[in-house]
Amino acid sequence: MRIALAAARFANGDVECNLKQIERWARAAKRGEAALVCFGEAFLQGFDALSWNYEADLARGLSADSEAIRKISALSREIGIDISFGFIERDGDDLHSSCALAENGSIVHIYRRITAGWKARACWEHPHYREGDSVQVIDWRGKRLMFALCGDLWELPERFTDDADALIWPVYIDYSPEEWANARLEYALQAARTGKHALMINSLDENAFGACCDFESGSIRAELPMGEEGLLLVEI
Repeated sequence: MRIALAAARFANGDVECNLKQIERWARAAKRGEAALVCFGEAFLQGFDALSWNYEADLARGLSADSEAIRKISALSREIGIDISFGFIERDGDDLHSSCALAENGSIVHIYRRITAGWKARACWEHPHYREGDSVQVIDWRGKRLMFALCGDLWELPERFTDDADALIWPVYIDYSPEEWANARLEYALQAARTGKHALMINSLDENAFGACCDFESGSIRAELPMGEEGLLLVEI
């Protein structure tokens, strides 16, 4: 099964722009005969879209049935490709860093980050900036997938050791390309602690430089270097 990892550029706070980016790269992934295209953490609103003012941030959060997410679901059916994307989820009065999977017109899975690193430190104890507590293996088109978000694999790798064909790992990291040249090997070794084929997806903005990697057994099987937009096509 072919999966496309999208090193795509988002605009912080501009959902319409980011929807266009999702459509652009989803269509490109379909041309590459991928069954699934994956985007980075908080891609839909942009990782730095939050101000850490609760009332303002609550307005920026998107529920699973929001218009923007319905558009992504509809796009998955129209193009004929499944879409995994990070977003700041609003669930009632709570906010999460989440990752959704759209399949044939519907959201079939939402994973909520289980560690606090997505938040400004001043909000770590805030009752409404929340972490999830559920890690699941899901069945997807004859394969078994897990999801993790960024620091989850650094702080709680033991939560991701269940049997699965691949681990989808959206991140937001702002290493320079020079720093990443060394750090990428550390990421490969950390991913190996789960015992899984791990697929890392990073985005681009004014601070982050992208990079997608296919990690397995502590090695980098394939990668899209930092500094360029594009798709990394991998087989699981």
